[in-house]
Amino acid sequence: MKFRIRTLAFAVTAAALAVPLVTAPAEAAHALPRTGFETSNGARWTSQPEEQEFLAAVDRGSDRVSVGRIGTTKQGRPLQLVRIGAQHTSNTVLLICSQHGDEPSGRDACLSRIRDLAYARDSETRRLLSRTRILVVPTANPDGRAADTRGNSDGVDINRDHIALQTAEGRAMAAVVRDQRPDVIYDLHEYGATPPYYDKDLFDLWPRNLNTDAKVHQESQILSDRYVRPAAHEGGFSTGTYGIWTDPVTGDPIKQTAGDGQERILRNAAGVKDAVGLLIESRVDPVTDAEKADASLNNRRRVASQLHALGGLFSFADERRTRIETATTGARLAGFKDRGPVYLGGADNDPAKPEQILADPPCGYRLDAAQYADVKDELALHGVMVRPVGEGAFVPLRQSRRELIPLLLDARATYHLASGEAVTAC
Repeated sequence: MKFRIRTLAFAVTAAALAVPLVTAPAEAAHALPRTGFETSNGARWTSQPEEQEFLAAVDRGSDRVSVGRIGTTKQGRPLQLVRIGAQHTSNTVLLICSQHGDEPSGRDACLSRIRDLAYARDSETRRLLSRTRILVVPTANPDGRAADTRGNSDGVDINRDHIALQTAEGRAMAAVVRDQRPDVIYDLHEYGATPPYYDKDLFDLWPRNLNTDAKVHQESQILSDRYVRPAAHEGGFSTGTYGIWTDPVTGDPIKQTAGDGQERILRNAAGVKDAVGLLIESRVDPVTDAEKADASLNNRRRVASQLHALGGLFSFADERRTRIETATTGARLAGFKDRGPVYLGGADNDPAKPEQILADPPCGYRLDAAQYADVKDELALHGVMVRPVGEGAFVPLRQSRRELIPLLLDARATYHLASGEAVTAC
């Protein structure tokens, strides 16, 4: 079964977006909220004031939706979380939209889908929302979006801040992951093409970090291979693997230019934190001469590709909900067994070097008073359990965040927060 959100109202035509539509009842269609992108037919992206007005209208108009504030940026803009559907369920999908402020198509796709989910009346959507909680951070980098910059107002790349948690944006997202325990984390981005080697309509990639539980890793690849890519193909969009250049004739991989296993990237942090993860990237560059002549055509194509991919995500969440929950729950419980290696480097396509493997990890790390004071808040945001010892602390590995702890506290880890003392006997 192919899941498709039944769009009740779009300012953009069905032909332009190539997204399945249904006709809303006459008395309701004119009243549904629309984004600035939709009302301009793709000529411009939705502004922040328009986003706030749009979300407030959806919140008022649908009892399926609630909008809350999870943080504030340095420039005072709200970081918001939209909750849709069943709130008393263990099956949770989290969308993180446009961490990079100059990659807006995912954000406008997310806004449209919030409205579609809020007002849809078809049985498929009702079933999905009756047993799945969908969470959306519609603008993960509001200051960067306002300035049309990749980084936030301090120039920090938020998608490199999921370990250090130095930014308000990164801290807000970490708190959401800790508190809401999503089973799936879906991260929407855009990329610049390099024809003819790297120019698909959409690229995606699962968590490559070797600390990702095997079943979580498998479900992440299934999300890509069996759901997101087929949904994009059905809409007429080409797909590929993010970071991999391919031969334009044979399709064979030539080289890897991005997409490694570093844990500070959300895609990989999701896997380390026992969630199915997927990065999705739509092509920014115009594909046709018509798109070169008319930016709105290019913008609509970018959003349409994201919308089709989201349809695949929702099919996955609905059809494989039991398998997903089994995988994520099993991964979280496995940490309490405190068994197996922890990897400080490598990726699923790049074996870790011997010095990057903790074959027999310590039972925990001891932090002195100064170290604990420096990283106490970050450990709490990551959901790491700590035992205070005097003015310092002991951080045991026997907990659900087992694989994350050495990445945070072992001096050999690339992005460690503190050089904790490894304790081998507990």
